[in-house]
Amino acid sequence: MGAAEEEAGIVADHLVGANLAGHDSHGVGVIPGYVRVFKAGLLIPNQTLRSTLDAGALLMFDANRGFGQRMTREAVAHGIARAKALGACVMGMRNAAHLGRVGTYAEQCAAEDCAFVAFVNVADHLAYQAPYAGRDAKLGTNPFCAAVPGRDGGPALMLDAATTTIAFNKARLAFEKHVPVPEGALLDGEGRPTTDPEAMVERHEGALTSFGLHKGSGLAILCEALGATLTGGKRADEEPSGGVLNSMLAIIIDAAKLPGDLAGGFDAIAASVKSSRPAAGFTEVLLPGEPERRARAERADGIPIPEDGWAKILAAAAEMGVAHEPAGA
Repeated sequence: MGAAEEEAGIVADHLVGANLAGHDSHGVGVIPGYVRVFKAGLLIPNQTLRSTLDAGALLMFDANRGFGQRMTREAVAHGIARAKALGACVMGMRNAAHLGRVGTYAEQCAAEDCAFVAFVNVADHLAYQAPYAGRDAKLGTNPFCAAVPGRDGGPALMLDAATTTIAFNKARLAFEKHVPVPEGALLDGEGRPTTDPEAMVERHEGALTSFGLHKGSGLAILCEALGATLTGGKRADEEPSGGVLNSMLAIIIDAAKLPGDLAGGFDAIAASVKSSRPAAGFTEVLLPGEPERRARAERADGIPIPEDGWAKILAAAAEMGVAHEPAGA
């Protein structure tokens, strides 16, 4: 696509890192979509992150449709530096092309001993999420993410989740694997529950449901208001161009400046939660962030890619003039 080597490396590392963390929905399978929006002029390589506001503990940036992985990484780095100087920073960034797995930026903060809270909206394409009690899609998947730093340079606890029951790309992944989506995750074009992702993925018919009924729906609406309206980013109710734009409002806190034994407190919370007896059908209680750590260990030797998804990646590569070496070459 003409991206500088450093930018291409950041994007590639981010996508593979998402697969390694077990989030295949945000991994290398998104590459065909990136090629599509690039060819439509809706993703612009080698953009410069532009500062739109610098008011002490408040920073705002415009990504100008640049690669979200690099734009967000740079914006978060500025936020970390300001938090280190002042104790905390509220950082906003608008209109980045798909910024990928939000947990990556929580991990970036944890590596600097910072806590992280982020509200993200998804816009510039047809809406995916129906609000609670509605049958029509009016919102993006609008992720929420929060993390606190641990002892080892990573997060002690981290929650990174779409406000939909499943992310859209998990519906795409289910379609590529020829498997149904979970019950209650998807509505058809008439607002009836369905487990078949084909209409949503291929024709954009139907809607994803909010997780947790009215609670997830309310959080999704707040992600729209905080992530887009406060930053000046594109909203889901505005006319889409057919791309993917993310805007984010993040709170970054320098945990090292706070009193008390934070790590010990987090350990105590974790120990108490995990001491709960497992419910029927479960073998243990997991902490937020634990599935990602386990996935990295399990996938150290490789990441699984569905055959249909791999074929789409090869087709996208061929479309960009990239030769594919046959297996074993």
